[in-house]
Amino acid sequence: MTSVHPDQCTPPLVAYCFMTGFIDAVGFTAIFVWCGFQTGNSVQLALALARLFQGPPGQRDFSFHIADKQALTSLITFILGASVGRIGDHMGSKTRLWLFLGTMIQALFTMAAALCVWKSGQGSFAELRGDPAWTTPLTFVAVGFMSASLGLQGIMGKRVNGQYATTIVLTTIWCELMADPKLFNLRAWVVSRDHKLIAIVSLFIGGFAGRALIEAIGAAGTLGVGCGLRTLIAIGWLFVPEKKPAVKPGVGNK
Repeated sequence: MTSVHPDQCTPPLVAYCFMTGFIDAVGFTAIFVWCGFQTGNSVQLALALARLFQGPPGQRDFSFHIADKQALTSLITFILGASVGRIGDHMGSKTRLWLFLGTMIQALFTMAAALCVWKSGQGSFAELRGDPAWTTPLTFVAVGFMSASLGLQGIMGKRVNGQYATTIVLTTIWCELMADPKLFNLRAWVVSRDHKLIAIVSLFIGGFAGRALIEAIGAAGTLGVGCGLRTLIAIGWLFVPEKKPAVKPGVGNK
């Protein structure tokens, strides 16, 4: 139940960033939906609503396109997954117990997604945006579990309160990086700048690795590997140094 030191959480948080790219590579390759980046899904749903008023009466498109259904599924389950993260507020959001348990829940979500994709029997690659590879109820469930895992990861990363923000949304990190007053100070290690660069590179590598694995073993196998990686991250939280209690000035040891 000891709390980890936020400044010592770099390895697992970098691994979180890696998993964002890894999981999103699977979803985008199959259905062109980002399971972690909900800005795009929110705008897509707004466009779907606007489409209802497009064209003259009697000729309007009132159908709910499958891409919009998948975006809605991702958004709702992402929120539900993030809600699970509030359990940590009661256990202690920075305790080793919660960081281990929460990451294991992410791993279980990823395993459930892998099983759903495997049982669906559908492919891993979409040729066109209007023709996704996943269309069955089981793959919708898979998208839900993938998005929920990233939602939970996001709130856990946010509660640790390091330089990596949520470990998911990198638009903010890009903006903060470009606004960093020490951006071009190349002669020294700058935590506020360099940790953001590490996060960006880690997500990029995660996306690259995910896409390479999909080509080799398919989406289900890739998600299975992701489950194993998240289990290792969970174990890694147990070895993060704890945060020592602050010593009051003027108080010495007897």
